Order: sequence, then structure tokens, then C-alpha cells
Amino acid sequence: MEAASSDQYRSSSSSASSPVRRYYLPKPGAGALRRPISFEDSPDWDDIHLDDNIHLAASASIDSSAYPSPSPSLPSASASGAASASACRERKVAGATLVWKDLTVSSLSAATNRFSDRLVKSSNGYALPATLTVIMGPARSGKSTLLRAIAGRLSATQRMYGEVFVNGAKSRLPYGSYGYVDRDDVLIDSLTVREMLYFSALLQLPGFLSSKKSIVEDAIAAMSLGDHADKLIGGHCFMKRLPNGERRRVSIARELVMRPHVLFIDEPLYNLDSVSALLLMVTLKKLASTGCTIIFTMYQSSTEVFGLFDRICLLSNGNTLFFGETLACLQHFSNAGFPCPIMQSPSDHFLRAINTDFDRIIAMCKNLQDDQGDFSSVSMDTAVAIRTLEATYKQSAESVAVESMIAKLTDKEGPYLKSKGKASDATRIVVLTWRSLLIMSRDWKYYWSRLALYMFIALSIGTTFSDIGHSLSSVMVRVSAIFAFVSFVILLSVSGVPAHIDEVKIYCHEETNRHSGAMVFLLGHVLSSIPFLFLVSISSSLVFYYLIGLRNELSLVMYFVVTIFMCLLANEALMMIVAYIWLETYKCTITLVCLYVIMMLVAGYFRIRDTLPYAVWTYPLSFISFHTYVVQGLVENEYVGTSFAVGQIRSIPGVQAVRGSYDISSSASAKWVNLLALLLMAIGYRIVLYMLLRLNARKHARRLGRWRSCWSGIHSSV
Repeated sequence: MEAASSDQYRSSSSSASSPVRRYYLPKPGAGALRRPISFEDSPDWDDIHLDDNIHLAASASIDSSAYPSPSPSLPSASASGAASASACRERKVAGATLVWKDLTVSSLSAATNRFSDRLVKSSNGYALPATLTVIMGPARSGKSTLLRAIAGRLSATQRMYGEVFVNGAKSRLPYGSYGYVDRDDVLIDSLTVREMLYFSALLQLPGFLSSKKSIVEDAIAAMSLGDHADKLIGGHCFMKRLPNGERRRVSIARELVMRPHVLFIDEPLYNLDSVSALLLMVTLKKLASTGCTIIFTMYQSSTEVFGLFDRICLLSNGNTLFFGETLACLQHFSNAGFPCPIMQSPSDHFLRAINTDFDRIIAMCKNLQDDQGDFSSVSMDTAVAIRTLEATYKQSAESVAVESMIAKLTDKEGPYLKSKGKASDATRIVVLTWRSLLIMSRDWKYYWSRLALYMFIALSIGTTFSDIGHSLSSVMVRVSAIFAFVSFVILLSVSGVPAHIDEVKIYCHEETNRHSGAMVFLLGHVLSSIPFLFLVSISSSLVFYYLIGLRNELSLVMYFVVTIFMCLLANEALMMIVAYIWLETYKCTITLVCLYVIMMLVAGYFRIRDTLPYAVWTYPLSFISFHTYVVQGLVENEYVGTSFAVGQIRSIPGVQAVRGSYDISSSASAKWVNLLALLLMAIGYRIVLYMLLRLNARKHARRLGRWRSCWSGIHSSV
């Protein structure tokens, strides 16, 4: 059966050994391009000098003629950035040699609660300085898992077996010696490219501000971002949003400010068109030529991009089907009986042969006739191809050469990579506060929309309840106005949910890269939100206060403003907790609206608090409601110590006039107790948020989610 399938696939693929070699061998005269280190080379550690600093040579950048011209439309891969390229200085980096030996990664099985599901199986390979090493394979093949395992970034639900060597020593990469770029770009749209990189440098690096500016300029030049350095990432004030290719470059440049020896990139061409993908890969090739070791994953690539790779690690279902130089991979497929057809991209050919998803296409096309041709090129058993390629690689000379090279690289230890210094926590708090204030001033989702909504509500409620006088009959009207104002101010704060989600996403990314921490983020957010919340509180409160004609005393006015401010301060912490739990605008909005409605119901306005059912509604809901303390404190602020005339002789205290439909205390200090309760809630919610951030609750929630889904499946099957 295997032979028949191989023959069938071979018959559909023209003998492409020599034509493919013609397409991918380096052109004559391309000697300026650094050739990949062959299997016979072994490192001479004595000739390698690691320096934490990047030396800027005065020589010009790498000549683009050293690279084969990918297409007639792109005679020079860096043509779009000619201005920045001319100013770019060659950066020399001491790269690091990475070796992974018998590396296996298992995930936690929800059924057995053991690490039994193997995502990567006994992978062997290495990455050398000044080279591009790509981990390629179809979806769910384990390429991102292998990349994270080499970088030492596996999650708590995954466990690694095997060994990883750094410069011949069995150790992990220390902080600052490597950069890791996730597949999704997590950027701050309200900042320019230069500001984004500058804040990143301030968070990561110790030292003076002047030195970090030069580092940022080097990163901008290295990624050819000179033409976009002063443009906002997300687009604002009539400026266009950066294209996906430039956004990807910014994500990579953010890691370059650490001047890493090794750079890990998960799917660098994700969501990029062919031109942007080619330009990015040529930029990475030039970056690697400065000495940096670059390892990245990729699903598939064009013919031009494939020609830039130095080594390829091909995975399928966690199994290594090949590791070696790209030209040797083409020969390996040909030797196994699957030669690459002429005019077909090698990466497409590889994935076509090992992607089990093509079996569904074969089944769909089995009875389909095509006037333009037949489907013989896809009528093969993918499982047979995978087994054939795996068996051929294990018995091939390439596999023996890889084991020999790994033995040479691990036989002698090289220079030890030192951990680079970090910015102090105090510096990070200042930087995060500064950055958040800048974001708030530019982001309409966070500042301007909420301020406009609050002012609109204050004007609407204030004009609705204006000119009601100060008689006994106006007491409950004013209480209703206060309750409506408080309720709508809290309810409309959900307009800031998108901005809070963006903040949490940025924190999660920076915390994963150890650029921030739970306490640093929490203090930075509190300090930056205080000016904004106070400005919103005083502007909307004053408009409402004087429109409905509350008592005109400075101490009473200030208490009103401070109470609204303290309420918003506690509410911000609750919103951050919900944003961290869900990280989705729709779910966060629904959750907060439900919570606010319940708080309104138990605040004592619709029904006096003491008459509510004690189970659940009084205890604990009415005691954790913002509305309870805000409304009660503001009503006490207005009516404690006042009286209303009943006829010409008799008068009743203001507290007694209110108690008919709302319960308040007659004590002069009661309003301060309510203000203290709001302060404690603001602190308490932030303690809860700190614990969630510190314990990384999202990872544990995902783990519990897998257990629940597995238990549901078992229960339904029974």
C-alpha cells in the first residue's frame, strides 16, 4: 500500500530535482552573503567574544545584491526603505548557539490529570549565530510548542523532557539575552512607533534616558521603520493606521531594544500579504547577518521567502520529519519518493505531503471531474507519506549529521550568557503612569467619550429636576435625582471597557516577557487614573449639583465631589477585575451591566434596605453595592442638620422627612462612615485584582475549563 501510494504521488509530480536546485542555489557572485555553517563546522568558542553592547560600525549596510532578486518587481528587497537603509548602521551582535536534544513536550490530560498528551516527540536540532532557522509544519503540528520549549516559556499545563543547551552549556536563556515575539501583535494604538519603543526601553533597561534614545533609534533603523517612526500605530487625528507589515516590524523592534543574542518569533508572516512578507523576511535576513540567532515558526511561505532560510525543522503531529539545510530538505523529499514539482513552492509541496487535512479534500474531489485537469496530485494517503518521510529521515545521512553536530556543539562549553539588568520597580511605576496618562489624553475610548457621556447625563438629569424649590414636597424629588445621577454615572462607565481590556492585554504581554509585574501595573494604573477620575467627577458633579439646587456650602459641595470620585475609583477596580477575567468587550459589558442593576435594586431606593430579604439581598449584596453608600452618603450630606416647616409653627428635621422612603442616619458623622466604606471598597477590589494578577488566574481558569469540558463529554457519553 505504501509503495502504491508513493508511486501514485511520484507519477503526479514531475522529476523536479534539477530544476528546483536551479531555483534555490545561490546565484553566482553572491559570495557576500554569509553562507550557512555546514554540518562539518564546529564552534571555536575562543574566537567568539560575547559583548552585551551592540557595536555600531561605520560601514554601510549590507548590499542588497548579496541576496538573490526574488522577483522582477522587487529588484531590491529594501527598495521601499531606501532612505532609512542609507542611514542604517551595521549592528554587530554576538549570537548564541542553541541545541535541543531529545526534546519532548507533554500537555496535561484533562481525563487522567497527567502529562500524557505528547505535543512534540523527541525533537533534535540546533540554531547557530547569523542564521535563520525555521520550524515549519501544518496546523497543530507542534511548531509553536517547540519554539516555546526552546525559549523556556511553556505554560503550567505543559511539561518538557529532554535537554536544551546554550553555547554548549545545559542552561536556560537568562533575562535580556533573548527576545520573544508572539504571533498576535499587542501594541498601543495611541502611541507613535518611536514612543512605543521608547517606553518599552524604559521598562526593560536600566540606565539613563539618553542612552535609551540611541538604542531606540538603532531598533528603528534595524527594522526599517524610519519612515513610520512618528506615526501613530493605530491611527488618530486623521493619520492612517499602520499596515500589518509595519505593525509586525514594531513588535519585533520592541524586543530588539534589549539587544538580544537570540530572537524567537512565532509566525512572523501572520496576516501579511506576499510583498509585506518578503520585505519582512529580507529585513530579518539582514538582522541575522549581524550575528543574531533567529528562530521562528511558519506555516508556509512563498518561493522567494523560502530561499532566505538557512535551516528548516519540519514537523507533523509532533514528529520531526526533517532537520537540516533547506536544499537538503528538497533532496530528502525526492529521495523519499516525493520530488517537488517544477513551478511549485517548496513549502507548499512539503505541507501538501504531510498535512492530514488534505485527506478531506481528497474525499471531496474523488468523484469530481475537472475540465482543466485531474486531481492526481492530491490523491495520496497523507499518513503513508508522513510515515515514509519519518522513516527515511531516521535512516538518512542528514539525521546522522545532525547528531554529530549536536555532539560537537555540546562537547565544549562556550561563553556564558549573563543576565542583563532590569529597570527598577520605581522607574517602571513612573513609566507606566506616564504612558497611561499619555494614552488617556489621546484615546477617545477612555477619556473623551466618558467625559462627554458624564457631562450629558449631568445636564440631562440636572435640567430635568431643576426649579423644584426647597419645600417638604421636593425632598423625595431630590433623592430621586441623586439616585438617578449616581446610577447613570456608574452604569455609563462601561464605555471604558474597551480601554481597560487593552490595558490588561498590554499587561499580560509585558508580564509574560518580564517587563512588568502585578504591583507595578496596579500602582501605575491607580496613579494615572486618579487625575482623570477626579476631573470627570468634579466637572459632572458641579453641573448636576447647582442645576438641581442643592445646598450652596463649600464643604457640602466638596463632599459631593469626593464621594462621586471615590465611587468611580472603586468602580474602576471592579471593571479591571472583570476585564481581566473575560478579556472580551461583549462579556465584560454584560457582566458589569448585570452587576450594576443588582446594586441598584439593593441600594435602598426601590425598597428600604431593612425590609429587603436578609438572605442574599441584604447580606451580602446590599453591603457590596456602590450605590448603597454613595446615595446614602449624599442624602445625609444634604439633609442631616436641616429642617422643614410644617405650617406656621411646627417643623420637622430633614432626616425625618427623608425616612419615609429612604433610610438614613441622623448622626453628623454618618456620611463619613459611608465615604470610608467606599474607600475600603476601592482598596479591597484592588487587593482582589492584585491577587488575580499575582496568581495568574487566567491560566488556572483555562486549565479548569479543560477539565469541565472533559467531564461534560464523559457525562454525556454515559
